Amino acid sequence: MSNLSQSHRILFLNTLAFAVCFACWTLNGVLVTFLTDQKIFDWSVVQIGWLLGIPVLTGSLMRLPMGILTDKYGGRIVYSALLILASIPLFLLPFAVNFWMFALLSFLFGMVGTSFAVGVAYTSLWYPKEWQGRALGIFGMGTAGASITPFIAPSLLKHFSESDPVNGWKYLPVIYGSALLIMGIVFILFSKTKKIEAKPKSVSELLQPLKEVRVWRFGTYYFLLFGSFVSFSQWLLPNFMNVYHTSLILGGLFTTCFSLPAGVIRAFGGFLSDKFGARKVMYWVLSSSVVLSFLLLFPKMDITTTGSGLLAGNAGTVTEVSPSKVVIGENEYPINQKDVKASHSNFFPSKTSWQEIVVAENQKVQKKELIAEGITQIHFEANMWVYLALVILIGACWGIGSAAVYKHIPEYFPAQVGVIGGMVGMIGGLGGFIGPIVFGYLLSFTGFWTSSWLFIFALSIICLIWMHNVIVKMTREKLPEFAQDIDRK
Repeated sequence: MSNLSQSHRILFLNTLAFAVCFACWTLNGVLVTFLTDQKIFDWSVVQIGWLLGIPVLTGSLMRLPMGILTDKYGGRIVYSALLILASIPLFLLPFAVNFWMFALLSFLFGMVGTSFAVGVAYTSLWYPKEWQGRALGIFGMGTAGASITPFIAPSLLKHFSESDPVNGWKYLPVIYGSALLIMGIVFILFSKTKKIEAKPKSVSELLQPLKEVRVWRFGTYYFLLFGSFVSFSQWLLPNFMNVYHTSLILGGLFTTCFSLPAGVIRAFGGFLSDKFGARKVMYWVLSSSVVLSFLLLFPKMDITTTGSGLLAGNAGTVTEVSPSKVVIGENEYPINQKDVKASHSNFFPSKTSWQEIVVAENQKVQKKELIAEGITQIHFEANMWVYLALVILIGACWGIGSAAVYKHIPEYFPAQVGVIGGMVGMIGGLGGFIGPIVFGYLLSFTGFWTSSWLFIFALSIICLIWMHNVIVKMTREKLPEFAQDIDRK
């Protein structure tokens, strides 16, 4: 077997295992929503946010140590052990009877999220530099595993609950645990051991690159791009069910429409990064994230506020009041009446304005006194199909950007991909943990489901400005005459 064929086989196993892990990692997005919707558990919005985020927390915090272990012992051993051991808490999940037991077991099976750091380090060893972007992009397609759960889990839960409404859900985590166990056995049988052949380093030496600001900048990008992908892979299901009143199955299908393209397109992001450069790709991705998140933050709404009122031109006594006019002395004031037949746009905000009379016959009024109060009503349908299209587009941008971020790592840190990849992945994973919790608090505070997009909008602007400032600074340092010429022009 040629070296490239063997590399492709390892890449296939890595990607398949990663997809299985990601399907398990986002399990709570569907399962917790189902359990609260069916009143099996009475959890608050904030508790739901924590349960969605806890597995992501484990998979994030443990990425760095798992990346170090992969560099030291090789991906075959570490990946196989991860798959087999992470199945145990899933087999135990049916025995959870309250929030704390569910949270603890979610914390444990969340270890599958570290599969990204393990897989990146293991995959990068099998490919030369010119293949790194494509190989890591293809491996990153495993994030499409997040689309498996919202696609099949709602139907499975419905099927299991038909015969046993209270305990039927317990079959689902057992199925997921079995998938992990089988994948772990397959991996150890068909993969090969390969690790960095170098002098062993101490932990302090391994962590030395983490002092570089560049690592934290890459991590911040990944916090936005990958963290948002993980967050919304779980948050969109209750979002669609509450705002657009979809069923669990239809909401799961819509969530799959977001997570599947966002995961699959990572391979294309790797190709673009190899061809045009990761930095240029990041400019397009972050700019698109700013624009799309801005469009998504407008909620489905009916807002009634004070509009343009009507004031008396002169002092006098009201002699006539009718729906269409008010007469004061010799002056007649026409009233803007409400148009009950006014139609609303399905795609754009629409405005309706009218006036309501606040004076009565024989009432004396002063000059500039209010005769009729202005009322303005703004209606925005936030069309579900437009919302879904925008969500798919921003997910695709995040998928491309996630591949572009990881294109940087083997170039800057070729001998420490596991450590740096683990660190960047940890920061990105923390975005997936923090996201649902922040979204839960924002929803409780504002009452708007779209408040989550305000958080993404602000974060996208921060990342774009930071990256641009770094590029400008690098240009001034390395090409001072060119930078001065640009400034003069």
